[in-house]
Amino acid sequence: MRDLGAGFRYLLKGQRWVARHGKQYGFGLIPGLITLVLYAAALVALALWGQDFVAWTTPFADDWSSPWQGLFRGFLTAVLFVLGLLLSVVTFTAVTLLIGQPFYENLSEKVDRDVSPDGTAPESGLPLWRELWISGRDSLRIVLRAAVWGVLLFALGFIPVVGQTVVPVVGVIVTGFFLTEELTAVALQRRRVEARDRLTLLRSRKTLIWGFGTPLAAAFLVPFVAVFLMPGAVAGATLMARELMGEETEEEQNGHSLPGSFSPSGV
Repeated sequence: MRDLGAGFRYLLKGQRWVARHGKQYGFGLIPGLITLVLYAAALVALALWGQDFVAWTTPFADDWSSPWQGLFRGFLTAVLFVLGLLLSVVTFTAVTLLIGQPFYENLSEKVDRDVSPDGTAPESGLPLWRELWISGRDSLRIVLRAAVWGVLLFALGFIPVVGQTVVPVVGVIVTGFFLTEELTAVALQRRRVEARDRLTLLRSRKTLIWGFGTPLAAAFLVPFVAVFLMPGAVAGATLMARELMGEETEEEQNGHSLPGSFSPSGV
């Protein structure tokens, strides 16, 4: 339970860090705003032409009598839109991180330098194109895994009682884990930690990850909130990545830990 609270405190610390560094916060908003416009356009298109798409993919229902044809296709249209909305929530972070790789890379480095005892930040030593390739490849893997979970949870949502109570909570927890995996990748990739090792590292501290990612996933369900929380989420994930890697901050080395911080685990 201690890790659960610590994860949430890292989320708050990240938001406080960007609040103290307004310029970094401003630059960090740009990728989220771009992604928001793209996703909003996609969802509007889905709302306008989703019914036509469903009709095109279900020609076998052309001869059905009323009201069964309308009910069937209306249900599929609603399912299509809900799935699109769910996938937009799950993939928003991955797409934003891919678009904003240079922005968030810079932000993460500045967080590392700000809290590092020697004022330095780890560097991958890779060219930008290589970092973008690795980030895109790893994000795609995360999105595919998240999509599988999303479809599974959506199907389980039709189970009476459980589908309306337990499944939504599990969905937020699962989404929170994937969000944290994507966010910590910014800092861990600079430390040359491969995707498989990152996943193993996060799974070793599940309650810490849930404490960080679950409230963030819940907040991301509110329209536009993700855009404004993303810079702080990247900053908080960087601070948490230092904890996962057993790296001390300047305050910890001096014996004056920040409120809510704790000693590195030495993973």
